[in-house]
Amino acid sequence: MKKPLVLGIAAVAIITVVIIVANGPKQSTLQEEKTTKLQVVASFYPLYEFSKNVAGDRAKVSAFIPVGVEPHDWEPSANDILKLKDASIFVYNGAGMESFIDKLINSGEYNNVKFIETTRGIDLVQANSEHRKEPGNHTVSNPHVWLDPILAKHQVMMIKDAMVDADPDNKKYYEDNANAYGEKLDDLNSKIQIELSHCKKDTFMPFHDAYSYFANRYRLKTFSLSGVSPESEATATDLKEFVDYIQTNNIKTIYSEEMVDPKLANTLAEEANAQVLIFSPLEGLTTQEMSDGITYLDKMSENVQNLKIGLECQ
Repeated sequence: MKKPLVLGIAAVAIITVVIIVANGPKQSTLQEEKTTKLQVVASFYPLYEFSKNVAGDRAKVSAFIPVGVEPHDWEPSANDILKLKDASIFVYNGAGMESFIDKLINSGEYNNVKFIETTRGIDLVQANSEHRKEPGNHTVSNPHVWLDPILAKHQVMMIKDAMVDADPDNKKYYEDNANAYGEKLDDLNSKIQIELSHCKKDTFMPFHDAYSYFANRYRLKTFSLSGVSPESEATATDLKEFVDYIQTNNIKTIYSEEMVDPKLANTLAEEANAQVLIFSPLEGLTTQEMSDGITYLDKMSENVQNLKIGLECQ
């Protein structure tokens, strides 16, 4: 009477073995793919965006500086540093933008990570100190090269070279992605040149000294409200100089940023009867913008449209 039960148990055992044999190698392969995929960490937003466009689905890209955080003078915590544990490549800007980078490189704890300085090979300009001094009154390089689409393309190609070097099996894939994104940056540059080709003014007032490369590319001038870091504070003398400049030059638009307190810009605008618009330095996106899928190209297009108002372009 017990034979059918024994046979049933045997059948279940056989089916279980078949399932394990069928699924075992597949799960192992998926895990292997996950662990062998190239791990790339980018210091902050624009480099994260550039790296993602080169990586496609062949590499995992993460941002080192959290979303919604202004990156100037940001220092990583112990938990932040853990992100580098499995990284193969750390993409950073350089030119003094990441104050923490030398500590990481010189610590000797990340010999498995290749650090890629994307401004290497670019002729850096000095921070504008005509009316603002950085703390200590020392000369510093301006790191904001990504706001010039052509220099951004240089950064993209530096990232591509690093990925190809670390993952040569996907060389053509990374090269194709980089070239495709490079064409988009070329198109953006052409579009900006056309949009700003017929303007009454050639000077704009951004919130901080982030726009030298952009201004140089498009033959513009800037008169920033703060230094190379947006946290630089304006003195009473600075405020008077700003108001005098605005009134003398009939400035009707002052630019603020989405990730800084707009109080200074609003105060000056009220004093000089001007309006305040956003000109993003693209140092980071808000959490909402990231959620909405806003891109570097989107933000640059928004910048140009707001800039056209201030420059009184036709």
